[in-house]
Amino acid sequence: MEDDDDWVMVGRPREKDLWKPSNYEEGIFEKNKALKVRFNVPAEYWTDALPIGNGRLGAMVWGGVLSETINLNEDTLWTGNPGTYTDASAPEVVSEVRGLVDAGKYAEATTAAAPLLGKPTEVYQLVGDIKIDFDDTHAAYNQATYQRELDLDTATVKVQYFVGDVEFTREHFISNPDQVFVTKISGSKPGSLSFAVYLDSMLNHEFLVSAKNQIVMKGSCPGQRTPSELNDNPQGIQFSAVLDAQISNGAGDIYTLDGQKLKVEGADWAVILLAASSSFSGPFTKASDSKKDPTLESLRTINSIRNFSYTELFARHLDDYQSLFQRVSLQLSRSSKTVAKDGPLVTNRYLKDSKEDKVSTAQRVENFQSDEDPSLVELIFQYGRYLLISCSRPGTQAANLQGVWNSNVQPPWDCAPHLNINLQMNYWLSLPCNLNECQEPLFDYMSNLSINGSKTAKVDYEAKGWVAHQVSDIWAKTSRDRGKVVWSLWPMGGAWLCTHLWEHYTFTMDKDFLEKVYSLLEGCVSFLLDWLIEGRGIYLETNPSTSPEHPFIAPDGQPASVSYSTTMDMAIIREVFSAFVSAAKILGKSEDDLVEKVLKAQPRLSPTKIARDGSIMEWALNFQDPKVSHRHLSHLFGLFPGHSITVEKNPDLCKAAEYSIFKRGEEGPGWSTMWKAALWARLHNSEHAYRMVKHLIQLRYPTESNFEGGLYSNLFGAHPPFQIDANFGFPAAVSEMLVQSTVQDLHLLPALPRDKWPNGSVRGLKARGGLTVNIYWGEGDLREVGLWTNHSNCTTRIHYRGTTVTSKLSRSRVYTFNKQLKCIKTYAL
Repeated sequence: MEDDDDWVMVGRPREKDLWKPSNYEEGIFEKNKALKVRFNVPAEYWTDALPIGNGRLGAMVWGGVLSETINLNEDTLWTGNPGTYTDASAPEVVSEVRGLVDAGKYAEATTAAAPLLGKPTEVYQLVGDIKIDFDDTHAAYNQATYQRELDLDTATVKVQYFVGDVEFTREHFISNPDQVFVTKISGSKPGSLSFAVYLDSMLNHEFLVSAKNQIVMKGSCPGQRTPSELNDNPQGIQFSAVLDAQISNGAGDIYTLDGQKLKVEGADWAVILLAASSSFSGPFTKASDSKKDPTLESLRTINSIRNFSYTELFARHLDDYQSLFQRVSLQLSRSSKTVAKDGPLVTNRYLKDSKEDKVSTAQRVENFQSDEDPSLVELIFQYGRYLLISCSRPGTQAANLQGVWNSNVQPPWDCAPHLNINLQMNYWLSLPCNLNECQEPLFDYMSNLSINGSKTAKVDYEAKGWVAHQVSDIWAKTSRDRGKVVWSLWPMGGAWLCTHLWEHYTFTMDKDFLEKVYSLLEGCVSFLLDWLIEGRGIYLETNPSTSPEHPFIAPDGQPASVSYSTTMDMAIIREVFSAFVSAAKILGKSEDDLVEKVLKAQPRLSPTKIARDGSIMEWALNFQDPKVSHRHLSHLFGLFPGHSITVEKNPDLCKAAEYSIFKRGEEGPGWSTMWKAALWARLHNSEHAYRMVKHLIQLRYPTESNFEGGLYSNLFGAHPPFQIDANFGFPAAVSEMLVQSTVQDLHLLPALPRDKWPNGSVRGLKARGGLTVNIYWGEGDLREVGLWTNHSNCTTRIHYRGTTVTSKLSRSRVYTFNKQLKCIKTYAL
């Protein structure tokens, strides 16, 4: 940063001068690098392409020169129809399994549970592609001038290159306010632009060129997940895409070609608009019963923006997007004493020597293991926020396993939302990173799950309330999945999701929201009370019970996965019960019978136990673990994202949790790496939290398969293959390193890696209690912190390196504290 104005938080009215550090020191920060994901070559693989989105629509821009491909997604394109998510034979099987568990026959119980396995989820699909073919002169483009970049600050992908002395530029974005994909293509000389544009799809489809400048593609998803041929099953969700092209006035011509393409010749510029829609009418309406006409909706969208210029469309897009993205800024820097010399530059098809401001992002990732460039951490942090804004907005579907971006009719893991970590991790960043609106699709989805889940609970478990298992889909599937008992038989998915309801309240202090979602908590609690049964001694038990995806060795030496009262079961139930009691108190419902039942059950939940080797026990008994390095860290839920294990209150459990993470090791897929980073941060262990951050930042190639974790060249998280939860887990983990909170307490820089990021600032993070937090630090030590709340007056305890002060904060006033936590300035908003 070069002057005090750089401390201003951009994009929020009346917050321009909220907080500036009074003792800012010139020169301790390196110059900010632009928040851009850069390439110096066109994409060769899908994970080289650059993602854009508006929550509902997604696109991947490849940046080809002779031929451009842009993959298109719409978040409601799924196979299938509403399903039946009950099994009348389940209660008898559950009873048999419980008896075997009670008899200590865990392997037999696992085998006996197999009939509980259900049908698979449906599958996320894709709209298709926009194809743009340029004339043959582009084959001779100047490769040294090629640039392709995603600008996170504007949510725009730009492609530039020269052909002779003509510079060609393409700009791509997807507008949320206007619900349209926009591309502008231009040449630097008049009349230099010629190309053909058309649509294609792997799904059943047909074309209609409705005018000289418009193409309509109509198609359908399969009515079931595995038809023998796509064309045999047209009764699924219908979709439509309308592409409209406009060219410069008075220059060039546009006409139809082969009945399927639009041909542009001799134009100065062209603007391509695309609207896409589907007939999906909600998870409870059959595709054949839908009254929605996706073609009519897409045409309406195109017609509604016909009078907007490209500049106006871009301005509307920018204003909407930046109102979210620019709420938070992060700057990390090294002092001159700690700046490492640049590592070796590796040159291959991704990595190409160029000027400092043109270095490819892949090259920066490749170099990170040696140079540990903190500005790359800033970029990946903001990239996660960008992706959430781009795939989860109010009124859209919840972010799936790949957000909204998918290129296959049979994508990895069906792109289905997995409820045993992945869907939850998708939204860990939304609250601390000041994007609470982006969480709304998750709550809408939970409402749908509760409807189907109440049927599953009643029929399968003879229980009240609602339940959801390990994996779901757009049809709000709540029954058990196919495959293996070790992952399918896990009825805690809905309960884990319910913890997000309480978290949303604690960050926003929005009582109206709590009132609105209270029935979801009630239904979840009702199921959990019925699911808990009398067990050994004083404790209530869950039986059958599994630890997600992780088997054990039974005392008789047999592999098994079914037992009782796994640590994760108890931790989730403890968290939900605590949230429910607190919510009832706030809403004046503490006298309700259900609250009384919860209060009686709470002390009967078995506590988290420490195993003989000093680690947290994952199962109720000290079973042998066949894979101590397993990717899931389910038994540590109480530490993070839960709150039942804390450094202040549970030092013994924290010591055991630390050893548990050590046992798991550092290897694993990206999401597991980021969960470990957040766990280490909760333990206030900055060294190991940073090790996990560094561990993720390794360049991976789509042709490789013998690895776990890392990042592809476009910064997508590599499982492998691509899975988006690591991208979302990264900003969540970094936020935990910088700020931790309860409704009453605020911990500043609890896991800051002072030797790696000795100088820095973060502005706009959110903390529980409705606080907004700005922090400035230098040479590894806090300099100043700014706090404010827009909700209500509150009292908070501020903690920093052994110092604690209690401060009363008034609504709509900004408070500035120095490193001794003394309030040195306050003023009204």
